[in-house]
Amino acid sequence: MMRELIIETPGQSYPVYVGEGALDKLAHLFSDSLKGTTKLLIIADELVASLHGDTLKQALPQLPYEWLTVPSGEKAKTFASFETCLTFALEKGLDRKSCILAFGGGAAGDLAGYVAASYMRGIPFIQIPTTILAHDSAVGGKTAINHPLGKNMIGHFHQPAAVVFDTRFLQTLPEQQVRSGFAEVIKHALIADPAFLKELQTNVSSFEDLSADFLSYCLERGIQIKGEIVRQDVKEQGIRAYLNFGHTYGHALEAKLGYGKVTHGEAVAAGMVFALHISERKAGLAFNLKEFIAWLKQLGYPLDLNKELLFDELYALMARDKKTIGESIRFVLLEEVGRPVIKQMSRMELEEADRFIREEAAV
Repeated sequence: MMRELIIETPGQSYPVYVGEGALDKLAHLFSDSLKGTTKLLIIADELVASLHGDTLKQALPQLPYEWLTVPSGEKAKTFASFETCLTFALEKGLDRKSCILAFGGGAAGDLAGYVAASYMRGIPFIQIPTTILAHDSAVGGKTAINHPLGKNMIGHFHQPAAVVFDTRFLQTLPEQQVRSGFAEVIKHALIADPAFLKELQTNVSSFEDLSADFLSYCLERGIQIKGEIVRQDVKEQGIRAYLNFGHTYGHALEAKLGYGKVTHGEAVAAGMVFALHISERKAGLAFNLKEFIAWLKQLGYPLDLNKELLFDELYALMARDKKTIGESIRFVLLEEVGRPVIKQMSRMELEEADRFIREEAAV
């Protein structure tokens, strides 16, 4: 069953179509809100293009289109890739009335969205996500590429014209990618909805027997939570920072281990354990962290990602993270499940949590 959710921002609102058959909505968009579009540019993850390219081509509206494949995963989010896309768009004569379609996971969406934000100072784009992780990254208008000194450091806020999330594409996802995406679902539950967290812990004991219906429900709920936060704070001046729960330490792990060596969601899962431990110490959180860690391990999340890393290296990356303001490192913690708060962290407190991960969580 397909559902339509509306994401409201002060500047615009746009539909998110979620479920089997959502792709059928694509042609409708171009006879409605995107009427007058001159040309399409599909920027597609090369692996996704090989698996599902024909399916997308059959669903395209009757418009001229160009097709460009980009490397799979985080390898897409480089300056070189960004330049290749812009050059291709110029060579193929895209104009201000053209539209870019982002076809792939979160990385392809981040890249294509940033290309759309930059080309001729901004043209429309549509997110067509094919991974669970992209239920998070496709909504909210954050677009970016990576820099060797930090993840997502170069980018723009540019809301999509629509998100078309056809869950049929998820059937070909490897389990590691399911696990990666599901970490963001868990994050949404932790920051906003204790009852939803309980449902997840009760109903999800492995990713092999996760039903399509329950997964669709989880994705919808995650999108609703994110949409509500984005509505209140589009450019991350305030509460949108809550969506970074688990990400400051997670991004440091990703940057140090190398983008693509560990999935984003696996790094965020370790980052959430790190933040939950600090929340118990510093924000008064009453939480069964032991049980939560056991559940994550049962689902296959590797929590020992820091085992061969020096804390000094991780600290330097956390201090450079874009959530950091001035000298102190700001961390999203939980006072209770569903009640996030931002606290300034000292180096000593962060080092203690890093030690906890090494000694307790990874065992």
